[in-house]
Amino acid sequence: MTLTTQFMTMLAMIGMGGMFGASLDTYQRFLKRTERKRWAVFINDIFFWLLQGLAIFYILFLVNQGELRLYVFLALLCGFAAYQSLFKRIYLKLLELLISMFISFYRFILKFLRFFVIKPVQGLVTAVIAVILMLGKATLALFLFLYKVIILILKIITLPLKWIFMLIWRLLPKHLKKMVDKFYRALAGYFIKIKNYCVKKINNWKKKN
Repeated sequence: MTLTTQFMTMLAMIGMGGMFGASLDTYQRFLKRTERKRWAVFINDIFFWLLQGLAIFYILFLVNQGELRLYVFLALLCGFAAYQSLFKRIYLKLLELLISMFISFYRFILKFLRFFVIKPVQGLVTAVIAVILMLGKATLALFLFLYKVIILILKIITLPLKWIFMLIWRLLPKHLKKMVDKFYRALAGYFIKIKNYCVKKINNWKKKN
């Protein structure tokens, strides 16, 4: 391994040590150990350390083909210590600032969607439903009015016929009235039988199904 490669390896590992420190602080900031279950924390820790190890080895592989030397670990330690003493406070403040900016942007997006998308859509849907209900009520009122008008017209038209029929009925002989009444009763009984037969068939069909 040449001196240039060794120097590049040390610089890379110092940088990875600093990156590890920043990653650890970021991980601790978002993990919130006290609010999570132990098994979840344990699994997250395993994945974090595996990811950090793979990242460090990948950079080491790019610099010196993955050769491990004692100074590699010393460089990692130096980078981590430099981060802790020089950059940790700055990074944490920057991290909190970014989190605050992201939360503010997220809330802005929610408010924007609420005022310019959700509420207009809700208002439009409410207006459409109100119009449909109003048209439905108006249509129903119109049908009821027409129904009453038609019934009234029919009553007016049939009233003279009713009077004529009653007059004719009074003028009919008694034996003829009896014949008409008998025919009416027979016809009514026939229709009742038909009705009972249909009801019976419908009930039997329902029981089978």
